[in-house]
Amino acid sequence: MTKDHGPSIKNDKKYEALRKKGMSEKKAARISNDPNSGKKGGKAKDYEDRSKQELYEKARQVGINGRSKMTKQELITALRNS
Repeated sequence: MTKDHGPSIKNDKKYEALRKKGMSEKKAARISNDPNSGKKGGKAKDYEDRSKQELYEKARQVGINGRSKMTKQELITALRNS
């Protein structure tokens, strides 16, 4: 049975699976709360193929601080490491 992690976690089952894979609490929460996670099936464009504005918006969605001053490459690095 899946544990209830409270109102801040929208998908408890996904959260637990991600935590078991070794993800941090913050990253697992961010992924499990994203309604689009797991639905793209690997069909999303590579970060390098996206515009800086698209990367900025994705960084905003996942809560990366300092994104307004980042270059495209810095945004890509931050998104990959978040």
